[in-house]
Parts: sequence; C-alpha cells; structure tokens
Amino acid sequence: MISATDAELQIRLRRASFNRALAEGDLAAIGPILSPDVVLVTGSDSAVLSGRKAQLGAWKREFAQTPRTIYARTPDSVAVSPVEPIALEQGHWSGTVENSSDVIAAGRYAGKWRLVGGSWVLIAEIFVTFR
Repeated sequence: MISATDAELQIRLRRASFNRALAEGDLAAIGPILSPDVVLVTGSDSAVLSGRKAQLGAWKREFAQTPRTIYARTPDSVAVSPVEPIALEQGHWSGTVENSSDVIAAGRYAGKWRLVGGSWVLIAEIFVTFR
C-alpha cells in the first residue's frame, strides 16, 4: 500500500492538475481525474452532477461562457485512510472572473478520492458557497 505522505502528495498534484485544466478550459485533462461514476454537489443550489459525462458536459458549457468564471480549489488538508485506498480532501474554493481578480463566489469543499489502477481519481465532491 502507498504511504500516506506519498498519497497526499499525489492527490495535491492531481488537484493542481484539475485547477490548471479549469483555468485553461481543458476538458481532456479533466476526464482522467474523474472516476466514471463521480458525483458533484454544487455549492449554491445543491444540484447533483452524477457521472463523468455529466460533469464534463457542465464544464464544457461553463467554458463556453464569456467572460468565464475560473474556479480553483485549494486543499487545506488531505487525510488518507489507513484501511482503504481512499482519502478525504478538504479546503476552500473560489470563482474568479476570467482575466481579473474579481472573486464572484467562494466557499468550502470536500473531495473523496480513490486509488484506482495506480492513479487517484475523484469519486465525490461537495461544495458550500459562503460568498
């Protein structure tokens, strides 16, 4: 089994890749980070996006907006389970208007990760909007 330290580093690197893909509007880079049955609960209206295909569709629509909102998730902690190949990431998120520093929404999130075939993939995320 992978060490907790290595797992945390790999998850933080995957999160950084996800953030970079969101900033660049890169759907192809987002896909491999999501499990096929990933679930996302949005921050304001608690809409549920179930499955990789649904989430990629939502990001595709988001990327087509002008100006776009650039979302970033910043992990505050990653707790790796000692009994299963899973981990809990907790942190804060923000949505910033493209090409500006105007934050239009922000809050807290939790993400559940699973080690599958040697790679950490997101299996669930829940967001809460505080701003």
